[in-house]
Amino acid sequence: MTINKLPYFDPFTFSKQFNTTVGFEPILKRLSEMSETMPKIPTYPPYNIRKVDENKYVIEMAVAGFAKSDIEVTLEGNKLVVKGNTADNEVEVPENYIFKGIANRAFTRSFVLNDEVEVKDAEMINGMLKIALERLVPEAKKPKEK
Repeated sequence: MTINKLPYFDPFTFSKQFNTTVGFEPILKRLSEMSETMPKIPTYPPYNIRKVDENKYVIEMAVAGFAKSDIEVTLEGNKLVVKGNTADNEVEVPENYIFKGIANRAFTRSFVLNDEVEVKDAEMINGMLKIALERLVPEAKKPKEK
């Protein structure tokens, strides 16, 4: 079978794949909304998302050249928004540079957080913005032993 004859599977077309589920509509709607923004995700600045343990995560973002005062971290509902502003938004390379390879341009990055995830801390360490996140599981949802 060639690649052209393989059936096309779109996990975000929920009408056929999830016609046997009940009560998952909010989750499926959120996944659908997220999939619409996927191709628009910028590549600057680069970042990592690490899972520290079962309920703790860290977003690490390379923001070399930005001061703490240039970075704004906000939580808007369940969306974590990181903005970098700089006065050096020149499109052309200034005359005193032979080569300018370090980008120093404004950016906005958004991360959608689960309702149970909280932002615990944000700090700049050696040109890296580190945002600590923690998933707080309600007692009612924790596993129970009988």
